[in-house]
Amino acid sequence: MTDHDRPLNARGKQAAPRIGKLIYDQGLQPDLILCSNTKRARSTAKRVVAGGDFSCSLQLLDEFYLAPADTYIEALWQQPAECNRILVIGHNPGLEELVLLLTGTSLALPTAALVHVEFAIDSWFELSDHGRGKLVAHWEPRDLV
Repeated sequence: MTDHDRPLNARGKQAAPRIGKLIYDQGLQPDLILCSNTKRARSTAKRVVAGGDFSCSLQLLDEFYLAPADTYIEALWQQPAECNRILVIGHNPGLEELVLLLTGTSLALPTAALVHVEFAIDSWFELSDHGRGKLVAHWEPRDLV
């Protein structure tokens, strides 16, 4: 089995629904999920949505597999302004680098961690890699019991 086809591990299977419930409880339901097309990322997205009992559009992106932060930013630039909230599901170290670039804060992101970042922008194309985002919250599944 290739790494791309590796299934979500037991920890991820338990964590993803808890994060989905947290998303729902915090009122953070996304308009769109941008998700790596790997098997484990797709499974994470499915379990997050089910755990939060919400629905939204899902885009599976080949380019998110082992992607650097710039790839995530470029994907966000392409999204319509009507998408006020976007959930990004991908892989480290790219996601950790993305959080650092957008907020100036370095975080370790274990499986199914959730970071809430707000931006004072009118369009996703205004998103910058120069720390314009505000880190609102950071949750790890182990803290949600």
